[in-house]
Amino acid sequence: MLQWTGGNCVKPHEHPLIQEINNTNVPYGTLGIWFLGQESVIVKGAGITVYIDPFVSDDLEKQGTRRLYQPPITPEAITNADLCLITHEHADHLDPGTLRVLMRQNEKALVVAPAVCRELLVQIGGEASNVMDSDTERSQALFEGKLKIQAIPAAHEELEMNEQGQHRYVGYILELNGVTLYHAGDTLVYPGLPDVLSRYRIDLAMLPINGRDYFRTKQGIIGNMNYREAAKLVADLDVDTVIPLHYETFAGNAERPGYFVDELNEKYPQVKCQILARGERYVYVTPRAFLG
Repeated sequence: MLQWTGGNCVKPHEHPLIQEINNTNVPYGTLGIWFLGQESVIVKGAGITVYIDPFVSDDLEKQGTRRLYQPPITPEAITNADLCLITHEHADHLDPGTLRVLMRQNEKALVVAPAVCRELLVQIGGEASNVMDSDTERSQALFEGKLKIQAIPAAHEELEMNEQGQHRYVGYILELNGVTLYHAGDTLVYPGLPDVLSRYRIDLAMLPINGRDYFRTKQGIIGNMNYREAAKLVADLDVDTVIPLHYETFAGNAERPGYFVDELNEKYPQVKCQILARGERYVYVTPRAFLG
């Protein structure tokens, strides 16, 4: 397993959301979660702050792709990142406008991403020594073993690999502070994915629900699992709680999260679900937290 000690720089007069994150102490068996929109989330546990697919710049809007909302923070606000996980190179996941600032302001933060992303990350200002390729073959232990991550192959919409057999798209399993979290990235439910995930006791899953269809495919929009598939997946895996992602950022590639809630309520009422407002703090508590 690879080791990383980490660290970040903290500036005075932080953005209120960043202050909230810094001041939130979560006991063992819990995680602090903040949703920034699309698939961008912040996770905190054991004193470690993890950004996953941070997408809060206006780079895409400058290129003509309009968002339906303003993000709750700007890139300049991010001063507390210990680790940044990137699932793939699409600009709403690897956002150069956000990462350029994040890597400059958080000089000791580690960035983990598929190998295909390395060149771009270094090009926009990342130190090569601080950029680590995601590894779907073995887990990576970070921060003196407080955090263990495992990259999970993702099919967006296909499983794609380079000549070295490294996956282009990934999700991540995080084992942190007594909680196992799965952030799927962009993916379909492909043959073999449930079997891979069943090796873990997933407490909290974060899944895309926007789906795909003929008309979006014709426009070149690459799809994901839909809300029915996401609901069935978490139910089959006996996941405790699920947070839907990737449903509200762009008008032509959206979904109603209420459909996902209805699907769970009607077919899998044992699965807990949280729909998060952008910028909302949610503290997840594993059922094992109070078993003694």
